[in-house]
Formats: sequence, C-alpha cells, structure tokens
Amino acid sequence: MTHGHHRLRKGRTSQPGGIYLITFCTHSRKLLFRNRQFAVDAVSALLEQRHWTDAQLLTWVLMPDHWHGLIQLHGNIALAHVIGRLKGASAHTIGRRHPSASPIWQDAFHDHALRAEEDLLATAAYIVHNPVRAGLVATPADYPYWGSQWRDEFIAAS
Repeated sequence: MTHGHHRLRKGRTSQPGGIYLITFCTHSRKLLFRNRQFAVDAVSALLEQRHWTDAQLLTWVLMPDHWHGLIQLHGNIALAHVIGRLKGASAHTIGRRHPSASPIWQDAFHDHALRAEEDLLATAAYIVHNPVRAGLVATPADYPYWGSQWRDEFIAAS
C-alpha cells in the first residue's frame, strides 16, 4: 500500500462480524478482465477456499477493471489482511500464467463498513447489477463472473 493510502487507513479498525463493501481496481484501471482467460484465472484464485477461513464472501463481481465484494469478517482478522491475501493470490496466479499482464492490481482498496440500518440485500444487488449498469449484459444472470449467497433470488428477479 502506498504511503498516502496507509495514512488514510490509520486508526481504522476491522470489526469481528463486520460486513464490508470492498472495491479494488486493476493497475492503471487496465481492462484486464475483458480477456476471458485472465478473468477465469482471477476468479479461480479469488474463490480459493483457503482464503476464506476467517472471512466469508457473501457477494462478488469481477468487472473488466475492478472487483467488488461483500465480505463478512470472522474473528480478529484485519480486513486489510484478507484483501492483501486475495489480491496477492490472484496477482500471483495471473502473473505466473500471463507474465505480460503484470502488475495486476492497484496498491489500495476502498472499503465501506455496512451499518446496521443499511440493507444487506440491496447492497448485494448493487454489486451484482454492476455489469448491467456498465452495459455489458442485460441481466446479472447473463454475466459469467459473479456470485452471491442470494444468487437464486437475483436470477429469479432478472
């Protein structure tokens, strides 16, 4: 993380059981994941079960130049540690298979801690409708790079 981003995170804490809306972007906002194989490799790495022992991925979408996720932390794990692990593993996988793609991710990430009054399902819907708003597909079900614990509800609503 760059020095400026580190200062922005100073004093922020990760709450056990907290739910966070996360966004991280590709390096220089490259449309890296327009390439199907890059996207498949990234999704494979991001969803590896070993990365989710102390957090739960509730909803996610991989866009051509960024990733959104809705993550719930378990235990005393720092959110930055979970995100670092995800970005590192996916960058390693993509870089090993496609060396010309490196660097993969920007150093920083954006997070928003959901408050009790915020609607979890509405936030998840916001994430899965990203490809629709971007004009990539007509419905979330038409997009190949997303998942949610509420997947069936989103597909039924499409």
